[in-house]
Amino acid sequence: MLVTGSAASCWASAGIGIPHASMIASNETRPLPDCVTPCMFYSFSCPFAPIHTVSARGRRRLAGGAGSDIRVTLVSSSPMPQPALPDHVRDLTNAVEGEVRLSRHDRMLYATDASLYQVEPLAVVLPASVEDAVRAVQFCSQRGLPILPRGGGTSLAGQCTNRAVVLDFSPNCRALLHVDAAARSCRVEPGITVDDLNDLLKPTGLFFAPDPATSKQANVGGCIGNNAAGARSIVYGRTSENLLGVDICTSAGEQLTLDEGAAVRDRRVGELTGRVVDVVRRHERLIRQRFPKTIRRNAGYGLDMILAQLDRARGDAAGVNLAHLLCGSEGTLGVTLGAQLLLHPIPVARGLAVISFETLDEAIDAVVPILGLSPSAVEMLDDLVVSLASANNEYRRYVDLLPRPEGWPVAAVLYVEFTAQHDRTELEERFEQLRGLVGPQRIACYTDAGAMLAAWKLRKAGEPLLHGIPGRRKPITFVEDNAVPPENLAEFVRRFRAIVERHGTRAAFWAHASVGVLHVRPLLDITDLDDRRRMTEIALEVADLARSLGGVMSGEHGDGRIRGPLLERYFGPELMRAFREVKAIFDPHNLLNPGNIVDPGAIESITTRLRVRPEDREVRVPPVDTFFRFEDQHGFDAAVEMCNGAGVCRKKSGGTMCPSYQGTLDERHSTRGRANALRLAITGQFADRRPAWNDPETLATLDLCLSCKACKSECPSNVDVARLKSEYLAQSDRASGGPTLRRRVFGNIHIVNRLAALAPGLVNAVNASRPGKRMLAWMLDIDPRRSMPTFHGSFQRRWNALDVATPKHQRGSRARDAGPGTDATECPGVVLLVDTFTAYNEPRIALDARRVLEAFGYRVELYMGSDFGRALISQGLLPQAIADAERHIDRLWAMVQRKPAPALLTLEPSCQSAIVDDWADLKIARPHERVQRIRAHTLDICDFLEQQWDSHPRAPTLRKLDAPIAIHGHCHQKALSSTGATRALLQRITTAPVVELDTGCCGMAGAFGFTRSHYDLSRCIADLSLLPRVADLSDSTLLAASGASCRHQVHDLCPRDAIHPITLLAMTL
Repeated sequence: MLVTGSAASCWASAGIGIPHASMIASNETRPLPDCVTPCMFYSFSCPFAPIHTVSARGRRRLAGGAGSDIRVTLVSSSPMPQPALPDHVRDLTNAVEGEVRLSRHDRMLYATDASLYQVEPLAVVLPASVEDAVRAVQFCSQRGLPILPRGGGTSLAGQCTNRAVVLDFSPNCRALLHVDAAARSCRVEPGITVDDLNDLLKPTGLFFAPDPATSKQANVGGCIGNNAAGARSIVYGRTSENLLGVDICTSAGEQLTLDEGAAVRDRRVGELTGRVVDVVRRHERLIRQRFPKTIRRNAGYGLDMILAQLDRARGDAAGVNLAHLLCGSEGTLGVTLGAQLLLHPIPVARGLAVISFETLDEAIDAVVPILGLSPSAVEMLDDLVVSLASANNEYRRYVDLLPRPEGWPVAAVLYVEFTAQHDRTELEERFEQLRGLVGPQRIACYTDAGAMLAAWKLRKAGEPLLHGIPGRRKPITFVEDNAVPPENLAEFVRRFRAIVERHGTRAAFWAHASVGVLHVRPLLDITDLDDRRRMTEIALEVADLARSLGGVMSGEHGDGRIRGPLLERYFGPELMRAFREVKAIFDPHNLLNPGNIVDPGAIESITTRLRVRPEDREVRVPPVDTFFRFEDQHGFDAAVEMCNGAGVCRKKSGGTMCPSYQGTLDERHSTRGRANALRLAITGQFADRRPAWNDPETLATLDLCLSCKACKSECPSNVDVARLKSEYLAQSDRASGGPTLRRRVFGNIHIVNRLAALAPGLVNAVNASRPGKRMLAWMLDIDPRRSMPTFHGSFQRRWNALDVATPKHQRGSRARDAGPGTDATECPGVVLLVDTFTAYNEPRIALDARRVLEAFGYRVELYMGSDFGRALISQGLLPQAIADAERHIDRLWAMVQRKPAPALLTLEPSCQSAIVDDWADLKIARPHERVQRIRAHTLDICDFLEQQWDSHPRAPTLRKLDAPIAIHGHCHQKALSSTGATRALLQRITTAPVVELDTGCCGMAGAFGFTRSHYDLSRCIADLSLLPRVADLSDSTLLAASGASCRHQVHDLCPRDAIHPITLLAMTL
């Protein structure tokens, strides 16, 4: 177990031994403090797979009582097969304190970014600190190894892919070091994300202004390397305008601080500055002539910025700040170790106007007049993005916010933001002026922060949403970042569209319209030779078009592999020589991200090293007889390749996706990491060019997936890793001969529960005993720290006893005015789907549900339904899950054919998701319309009660509670619908407020949180949001949770219990 972060130094000072990577390799062990339990256990889900280490991030208490930020990093319990790498690459493990990853599997997870490209790196280093990063650079420098610094890996041009040693700063080097509010500046480490930084800065009233669409996952170091800007750059500029200084490590291992005055203070910086200034002066004429004058420009090295500094300093080199030259240099001049950032006051208020247009041309023509109102941002989307969002579970709600005058279709949208520096009346004045320009019918204006955030989400998801487009042709990233003066934007769009149409395709358009940056994605199939030829031809024509209109090929995404080969065409050979001279000043041996900006290769290279042709050979998903249908994702091959690498799953907080990444901060355990691992394994890129259905490391990567389904809704590309994981496990069983014992037991939990309920007292006593815990740990890997569910006797007897105890006339009424003598058989019927967890572990919930339904006038029919295949699907036991679903469908179909058809009411969200989501995707040998009709009649019980509130057969008198209620939503509930109805229902039964907690996954996920190999991570995920939010609740607040796993996690880790919402409702009868 490797321990990194502040805990390491704390433990060292306490005299506690911390194992080093070299110790682990030799199986040497050292004692750990009592507060941390070792987690290197045999994997029962995959007995030949390495167990990953928990990265248990979260506040824990050490023996001395001090809180420390502990990350327990999972390592292999047995050595992984190592690739054939030079010995000096392997020696990295002894040169640094952080993790060094050398397996092909780990390296290939860093072979891609958000671009088209795939290049296998030499090694991956996760520096434990910035000092550790320096040691890694020095090691590589001494041995001539190329170096690629990397943050979130969200690059769209391929500059984060190279045959190099990758330095991933995002897990460990993400601190806010210092804030000087008076000077409006702060110091940060390179791995901190923009959104995390701004969250930490909020108490100061200041913020870091650059706001790329990837701000949740974009690291500040990457923003510097790419000179990121964002929607508000018309006011705040790019990163270069917001960077005061930068700490770098050169390729020779020198540490330098580049800031204003450094050329005078530091002899070495002065030398570098003088040499750069000499290059700029010799090429001054061409720099003034050929560099674009657009607000947004990000091509080549920023020699124009250095020239502008010299102009301001009247030619004095001492006035040059080389930090700005690092902006947009794509890691080719130095490795960023830290940055001094300029901060701005948070505006008093912001307002957002959303404007709909009938045509794209109409929207573009409106941009220049709108700029006259001094907006802080003007963004644009076209109809293709809007239509794709309409088909996405998560983003459909944001489409509904768009104004639609007279019902005409929305073909384009402008987002116009204004800021107020004094009071909100400034916003209203701007909105009124805007209505005068475009008309009041097509505009919606927002000043509420939550409403603006919701409206912006559609714009920020534009790029990844496009990857959900059907068909072989996809919106391809290669001419997506041109920038022209805003007054030329309309002509540029029309001529661009003509180019694309002449090549027999179409394109998606969106833009930072305020600064003339146009993001265009032509639809091409890059597996097709003819479309790759079209790609090259379109790239050449568009580069020439941008230049002819005073623009540039890249406004913010950079050159990378996609535009580097076009730089000489744009700048000419002499300026390219200037770029080479600058590169040689900082990196004389060409070790830093070689091949980017300088010596990028011929134009033909833009169609090489593609994901679909990484080694100039096609890699395709083979024909597979799958257990799931993948028609909704346009086939299994499209589903496997759905991830575009945008890395939305790498956010540290907010939403649910991806809980295991949030707990480990490990690329391998992000949705993107799993999607990449699956794609590489299935396309035969791990083993002998054949599909690797039984790949141990792919199984290990999937092992920490909680199957929360958050990616299905929160990922803009609709990557459904839970389904892909189940499919892969099933295919693995088919290839290997069958599942492990642990998966069989956990998948058939309904049988286990039914057997345990035959002797509940004995089972409960054994489970609670020390020998029983040891037996469970040995047989099923169940962690002794985890409490076992309490089993209860026959549920059927309890249900029947309620029949006896409840007078017949009180079991439901046909109408609101029906008398007490009305026969219960005349009441409208509902079917209560009682799952195995409710029936055998928490039977009171089902009995409470019956009491509530009968109080509202319904005749309740019991349906004992195991878990409707939920555990079987989660464990990948798909043949058995299909057979189980078919049995249920046959029984439920008979019920929904009644007239009137009864509602099928669920109590457990994970079981409801199996019926309404998974059954439709499984290849079930029953007519599809039967499945669809059953889905249509299946409702969460709280949703049913709230939706029918005004039309229930009876309106019982409820004794309202006087306690506030807090709701923790189940992951499946949030992914497939919402908790809105539950909140509204609970508000009806209390006089106090009902709030939904801003919590992600609880970390339990059924069997996941029970096992020793997962317990630490399960607790860590709970520590991220659930436990702190629960700890903040008052003693009088009632905590509601629909999920059995959520309630169990709260029971084990909190000093209070969570209550099912239906039990709260029953308390008011």
